Amino acid sequence: MQERCAPDVLVAGGGVAALSAALAARRAGASVLLAEQAPEALRGGNVRHARNLRIMHEAPSRLFPDSYGEAEFLNDLRQAGGGFCDEALARLFVRRSADLPQWLEDHGVAFQLPAAGALPYSRKTAFLLGGGMAMLNALYRAARKMGVRIAYDCEVTTLHPDGSAEMTSAGRPVTVASRAAIACSGGYQANRAWLKQDFGDAAENFVIRGTSFADGGLLRSLLDGGAAPSGTPGACHLVAVDARSPPFDGGVVSRADGFRFGVVVDRNGDRFHEEDDWSGPNRYSAWGREVAARPGQIAFLVLDASGVERAPPSIFPAIVAESLAEMAGLLGVDPENFIRNVTGSGRVKNSPFHAFPIRPGVTFTCCGLKVDKAAHIVTKGGDPSPALFAAGLIMAPNLLGAGYLAGVALTIGAVFGVIAGEGAARHARA
Repeated sequence: MQERCAPDVLVAGGGVAALSAALAARRAGASVLLAEQAPEALRGGNVRHARNLRIMHEAPSRLFPDSYGEAEFLNDLRQAGGGFCDEALARLFVRRSADLPQWLEDHGVAFQLPAAGALPYSRKTAFLLGGGMAMLNALYRAARKMGVRIAYDCEVTTLHPDGSAEMTSAGRPVTVASRAAIACSGGYQANRAWLKQDFGDAAENFVIRGTSFADGGLLRSLLDGGAAPSGTPGACHLVAVDARSPPFDGGVVSRADGFRFGVVVDRNGDRFHEEDDWSGPNRYSAWGREVAARPGQIAFLVLDASGVERAPPSIFPAIVAESLAEMAGLLGVDPENFIRNVTGSGRVKNSPFHAFPIRPGVTFTCCGLKVDKAAHIVTKGGDPSPALFAAGLIMAPNLLGAGYLAGVALTIGAVFGVIAGEGAARHARA
């Protein structure tokens, strides 16, 4: 027999967007069911690996040593979006971000204060004390305290135009007679079959940096049901990661770095890009895209004795050899080509030599749902769906296109989560 439940508002997801939506809807007087596809131990999606939020602030404060005004934030968004940034949504988002630190602190989230001296200078982002896991735990505590019903191992499969839904709970079908629903279930980066539609068999060699539950099932259902898409179909945010990373949930610590201190070659031993070309945070994604285009989606960073001392430390041990010929054998690359390209660079000279294998790691996909300023899901006909809303990475392409800015994903989730939660509560209780 199919089960039934009837909250005012259903929230599909378990990360910061879902929690912000659930809290906002509950504060507005609605009864709320939050359905998280993952088990409790793995709740929260990619937020578990996050560290900071990008926030507009017009003056220095206890969280920020300098200002980061509206115009600068907007310009950063426009550049990241590469022409795909919705201007009206962007202005709303940037302005609402200014209120976010206090809103999160009101719900138990703590920030790392710059005065403590534990973090590098950051003018544009606020760092979470304890990282994303600490924030998730605080928001889940606040949600339970406020009376939000939380159900784990629950996958929302269908959202109907009237706000009702179908889901499975521990494999059992459940009809949810909600009057409004909010999709906060992220992209499809963990769905290799979907990734293969655009990347072919190369997708088999991608590392998924975050949750294994981001399969895009609800996103696909909504798109097939008439929701308008946003962003760039087939695009995803790729970062260079150590090839020995786990297939899922490696997070930020799996990221590869130190390219400018050595030489990068592919599995044929070919040097394919100048190592000094990229600097700053964009170097990670730039190298991720480059490695994705190489044979077998594999490359190797080779450092000499002085280079490995200058490079940032890695959680993975280096592959060490006393000669380049020995290193070629350890890496399985053509020794003659490898030695010619490495020595020809003039960057790798002194033994012992160190190497790190690199693969592209997928952070998130860049195709989602189109929304309006009230976070309503917009149909292909251009009309907002009165009872259906979206927040988080499932709608982030409206702002980012195929780009990214450090700390912006959490901010998008929280800002539009609050907007969607307030709107869903109003609709459900009208």
